[in-house]
Amino acid sequence: MNRLSSRLRASAVPALLLVLLALTVPGLAVADDDRSEVNQWLERLAPALNMTSYRGVFVYARGDQVHSMQIAHRYRDGVVEERLVMQDGGSGEIVRRGVNVVCVLPDRGRIRLDQVIPSGPFAEAFTSQLMPVSRWYSAEMVGEDRVAGYEAVEIALRSRDEYRYSHRLWLERTTGLLVKSHVRTLSGDVMEQFQFTSLEITENIPDEEFEIRTEGREISRSLATDDGGAEASPVSRMNGWELGWRPDGFAPAAAPRAGRGQVVAFSDGLAAFSVFVEPAGRLNMPKGASRIGATTIYMHALESGGREFLVTVVGEVPPATARRVAESVRVQDTLALEGNGS
Repeated sequence: MNRLSSRLRASAVPALLLVLLALTVPGLAVADDDRSEVNQWLERLAPALNMTSYRGVFVYARGDQVHSMQIAHRYRDGVVEERLVMQDGGSGEIVRRGVNVVCVLPDRGRIRLDQVIPSGPFAEAFTSQLMPVSRWYSAEMVGEDRVAGYEAVEIALRSRDEYRYSHRLWLERTTGLLVKSHVRTLSGDVMEQFQFTSLEITENIPDEEFEIRTEGREISRSLATDDGGAEASPVSRMNGWELGWRPDGFAPAAAPRAGRGQVVAFSDGLAAFSVFVEPAGRLNMPKGASRIGATTIYMHALESGGREFLVTVVGEVPPATARRVAESVRVQDTLALEGNGS
């Protein structure tokens, strides 16, 4: 069985991380009639995600799958601490202290964190990039609302092309914290949604709320780079293959380790997708597209130099976009791909 198939079937960890993807939006710039007000709110969004301390419960719906999670998040002395606990569909938790992350999934067996798509606080490269999002989305203030007992402003980010989805964001009025979000089609249909059902924004969160309480195998990972902190170019990790096409605005944002083969993540500052390229295993994986909510998984077989490779695109993009990206991959060096990783 190849390693990618293991990753895709290990749904517990991607489910947790994809939840966090909805929470990770870098500072944005927009160009509409209400440019100044929208800019002010969106510029508060990224800092609020890390620097606001809070506890609560949120639900995350993708297609017909609905997950509920408890979260405690604290920012103190420049260090982010966070604990996510699954409330349904099995037990498990993720605890983060600064750059150190521990995942406990007793019901799912052993899963390596470096074999899944980094998102949310796991994708440090996403939060550090400033991209001209106004070229790909038009933004406008929609109005005011109330979420989990807090006053919020509602912002619409509409895609300017067919290669990405539109988004709707609700930001808490005092802190700018994201308290609700939608991923929508161009016609306005909601494909994914996140929302706090209970929330307390407070600095008074004791240390014990960040202690691991679930019994099971602990998988640890550091978010620090292998070279001691210097950020490596993600393009340099595309050894042995090249991407012939990607939607305008999507730039390399991270290159997580992936065992054999290569994986590079791309972001336009709001949405993200990852491209996996690896030698095909003995297991005959189904090709084509599958979708859960706004998340598309597209698998494409590729032959080069007499060897077969499997290309997989995973992310919050329409199936047609994922297919075009996957079919544009060209293998340049089969030995580089076959010899990468363990």
